[in-house]
Amino acid sequence: MQIRFDGRVALVTGAAQGIGRAIATALAEAGARVHLADIDADGVKETARSLGATAHAVDLGSPEAAQALIRTIASADDGLDLLVHAAGGVRGQVGRPIEDISEEDWRAIFAANVDAAFFLAQAAAPVMRRAGYGRIVTISSGAGLRPSLTGIQAYASAKHALVGLTRQLAWEFGPHSITVNSVAPGFVRSNPATERQWQSYGPEGQKRLVESIHTRRLGTPQDIANATLFFLSEQAGWISGQVLSVDGGRS
Repeated sequence: MQIRFDGRVALVTGAAQGIGRAIATALAEAGARVHLADIDADGVKETARSLGATAHAVDLGSPEAAQALIRTIASADDGLDLLVHAAGGVRGQVGRPIEDISEEDWRAIFAANVDAAFFLAQAAAPVMRRAGYGRIVTISSGAGLRPSLTGIQAYASAKHALVGLTRQLAWEFGPHSITVNSVAPGFVRSNPATERQWQSYGPEGQKRLVESIHTRRLGTPQDIANATLFFLSEQAGWISGQVLSVDGGRS
């Protein structure tokens, strides 16, 4: 099965590094015209330069920012076919007792992981409905299906919410030939935050984690990109509202 996206316009958020960058790279190699969005201005510009893609340095935590981004892309390329929301993460936080969590800390993680996904879908929906076509993929997490290895209450809650949003949007957008699915990665050493988490486990904790995975290895950004491209493809046209755990069998 060959997956191609020639002539398709794609937006990948969180594309400055890690999983988002791997997805953007795979889409560009498969022929899509790719737009990249990230709060990391230097990182997203460098990724775009290496791929021949278009960079957008933006914080997507507000509806105005999401609307402006989608409007810019749709005007430049006469539409938007594929949307991948890979931005999010832990925003520099670590696991702490619930008594220590401030409202600001709680809301920062929800803004990155859930609010941005909602605002982007809200902005993209009219464009995709007019075209009678669309593919949306959210990058959730194993933390959206069970307790989080990070120990961060807001992260687990936000990823659970993102899974719920994905399923709700699939129901709403389905009649317009727009599919909405989610890829839930297992542990992937893809950025500084996951690298710090990995190091915090120490040799024994790392060994236990790997041994809990059926395939006895950690995932890679490319593993997540492969699953994402399937959901974006024509071959997945009758799949919607699904969450695919890509975690080596750990789930």
